[in-house]
Amino acid sequence: MLHQIVDLLSGRKDDGERSKIKGKVVLMKKNVLDLNDLSASVVDRINELVGQKVALQLISSVNTDHSAASGSGSGSEDKLKGKVGKVAYLEKWVTTFTSLTPEDSTYDINFDWEEELGVPGAFIIKNSHHNEFYLKTLTLENVPGHGRIHFVCNSWVYPSDKYKTSRVFFSNQTYLPSETPDPLVYYREQELVNLRGNGSGQLEEWDRVYDYAHYNDLGNPDKGEDYVRPVLGGSSEYPYPRRGRTGRPPTKTDPNSESPIPLLLSLNIYVPRDERFGHLKMSDFLGYGLKSISQFLLPEFTDLCASTKNEFESFEDILQIYEGGLKLPDGPLLKSLYDNIPFEILKDLLPIDGEGLFKFPMPQIIQEDKSAWRKDEEFAREMIAGINPMIIRRLSEFPPTSNLDPKVYGDQTSAITHDHIVNQLDGLTLDEAINTNRLFILNHHDSLMPYIRRINTTTTKTYATRTLLFLEKDGRLKPLAIELSLPHPNGDQFGAISKVYTPAEDGVEGSLWQLAKAYVAVNDSGVHELISHWLHTHAVIEPFVIAANRQLSVLHPIYKLLHPHFRDTMNINAFARQILINAGGILEATVFPAKYSMELSAVMYKDWAFPEQALPVDLVKRGMAEEDSNSPHGVRLLIKDYPYAVDGLEIWSAIKTWVTDYCKFYYISDDTVQKDTELQSWWKELREKGHGDKKHEPWWPKMDTQKDLIESCTIIIWVASALHAATNFGQYPYAGYLPNRPTLSRRFMPEPGSPEYDELKTNPDKIFLRTITARLQTLIGIALIEILSRHSSDEIYLGQRDSPEWTKDAEPIQAFEKFGKKLGEIEKGIIEMNNDEKWNNRVGPVKVPYTLLFPTSEGEGITGKGIPNSVAI
Repeated sequence: MLHQIVDLLSGRKDDGERSKIKGKVVLMKKNVLDLNDLSASVVDRINELVGQKVALQLISSVNTDHSAASGSGSGSEDKLKGKVGKVAYLEKWVTTFTSLTPEDSTYDINFDWEEELGVPGAFIIKNSHHNEFYLKTLTLENVPGHGRIHFVCNSWVYPSDKYKTSRVFFSNQTYLPSETPDPLVYYREQELVNLRGNGSGQLEEWDRVYDYAHYNDLGNPDKGEDYVRPVLGGSSEYPYPRRGRTGRPPTKTDPNSESPIPLLLSLNIYVPRDERFGHLKMSDFLGYGLKSISQFLLPEFTDLCASTKNEFESFEDILQIYEGGLKLPDGPLLKSLYDNIPFEILKDLLPIDGEGLFKFPMPQIIQEDKSAWRKDEEFAREMIAGINPMIIRRLSEFPPTSNLDPKVYGDQTSAITHDHIVNQLDGLTLDEAINTNRLFILNHHDSLMPYIRRINTTTTKTYATRTLLFLEKDGRLKPLAIELSLPHPNGDQFGAISKVYTPAEDGVEGSLWQLAKAYVAVNDSGVHELISHWLHTHAVIEPFVIAANRQLSVLHPIYKLLHPHFRDTMNINAFARQILINAGGILEATVFPAKYSMELSAVMYKDWAFPEQALPVDLVKRGMAEEDSNSPHGVRLLIKDYPYAVDGLEIWSAIKTWVTDYCKFYYISDDTVQKDTELQSWWKELREKGHGDKKHEPWWPKMDTQKDLIESCTIIIWVASALHAATNFGQYPYAGYLPNRPTLSRRFMPEPGSPEYDELKTNPDKIFLRTITARLQTLIGIALIEILSRHSSDEIYLGQRDSPEWTKDAEPIQAFEKFGKKLGEIEKGIIEMNNDEKWNNRVGPVKVPYTLLFPTSEGEGITGKGIPNSVAI
């Protein structure tokens, strides 16, 4: 009887035959995901029939194979590898059929139970098929003495001959480096070595290498001087965050510039395959849509505008884009576009009917009222509740001064005087208005003035602007004055030539005021797209993605915390470098800095500081809040009805509470943080390589304390999720109607005595429309932001995970559930405030409620709400 009990506990059967560990593997076959390779399934079945199978081997987490030294130990002792079990194969691959829809395939696998294996902590997989597949999970159901073990993989597995080392996956157990079981240490370290690569060579789609490069792939000097762009990053003149290395060869003309990919291959730019969009996102047009604009819509729109006029004749003419549609010219490109669309969903997103009519959806900004966007109240409201509410600041001195070097730029002090505004301060003196925190400024002067002269040598004709505003007792902002400035015609050193405009409703003065607001909107649109959106979310986050994959194991708690917030970022940034921000790309064609767009972005990166990306810190820095230890968020807002800040602080605090709960579970003291070798390597590399041009800045947290860790992770999650959502998903609702947020100005302000000035008296709308974005650039811009404002059908929002078993530890799971519940409470609070009429700035004259920081969205498409986990579009 005792012998039978021993046999049972050891996993042996009475007949001496070893028992089995039953497992289930979930994966997605290539033919399901790639409609251009339907032969993949057939080829893989042939591989199976000739013995080329998918093999797995379990790796022990408790016992070491002393006969298999790794040869990579420190000092004289080689590290030992965990005991590796016998080979097992996925079963019934040949007889498991899948449809041509995105579905999982589940396969049984049975491992021989070996007593010396103990508890598996990892497994090796070898794919002997001809094609790759997407491995999702492995679940072991009956490990003797342990029970169930789950492995979350979520990775592409290519044929084994593509790899120099074995593919290894770990269970969902979380370990700090010092707590890693000895048998798994080698595998943990070797996986990171593989992900770092060797720093050389052109990377292929199956390579799993995360490495750094400068932004040296935006220009195409081989195409001519017009396509030369400076390298961004690696210099004091043009510092920049690093992007993922591709290793493409240099151009013939400039060895420092990387050669571009042909447009037809633009979606095949290298990023590690696990960073590429999933099948649903690709089929939802977020990749093909960008390509279609460049390849198909741009020439069609160009033909359309050439065959008619590149001007809108009236505001009613613009409304035809949404109400009646545009008749695209017949031609081979249009037929090619519609007949060769790779996914049916694209036909829905490019609504071209049988007669070639192209129609855009109606933007929210004009759904309720077609003219409310022109009101001063709405103009000011969007500075705190629009898509760029991160620029406005409290005015603390009058007149506004400049931080530009007077030796280079002369006197740049504002030309706005006491007389311009004194009668608009509700009876307050100027000093009283400043001292009671009632004056604010939207200041695009210093950031743009150094480039205005060069920008105005292109087709752009614009100004650097300052806008002064007054906070009324009901919480609304009232514009007081707009200053339009140009460099002195005799040279920068002579200062600025400025004109000031004040509010007016009627006559020529009213028309001039509308134009002045348009020039401000042009400035704000460009700064929003290039700085608030691209630089401050997309570009700055990419080094965090790269460094995490190079230095933090998938077993690491901080990797598990941050990984959802890195999804798709490298992929969308790679697409942008090929199609949007490249020389001659969509952004240069539609935004006022034109070919100086990215150069300007690099110059403004000089002012970026990581700790200041924390929302409370940013609000205090801009004078929009004061520190207050009695406040729930540690700050007190000076404009109580500041929708972005009100909702943002709620989201910020929820993220910080979640991060605190999570980090304190794994890091019981500051000493634990300091002794975490992977964490310290990550933080060092992030500063010294990822943001290498700022590595000497004293403001970087030292990562010595729990506080450093919690604050840094909170900032990363905030930037990747909420900050990006606030700047991105309102683009079509607010800017889909270009007169509200024009991206270009093509004429200067009409001067008295000119024909344009006289025409302001009879046809002010014509002058307005001739000044702002033209028809072609409008169509391209709207087509772009319609894509960028959409949620994909596989969106994962803040407070959600793609796998419920992302960690085995119960307390972090419970803390995450608490986080989700808190976000649900915040949603309810936003709804209540939007329905409360006392909050004037939450809806405004245009009747568009502020929902850009609403945590979830009711569905895919353009909803104007929802915070995805990551910078994914």
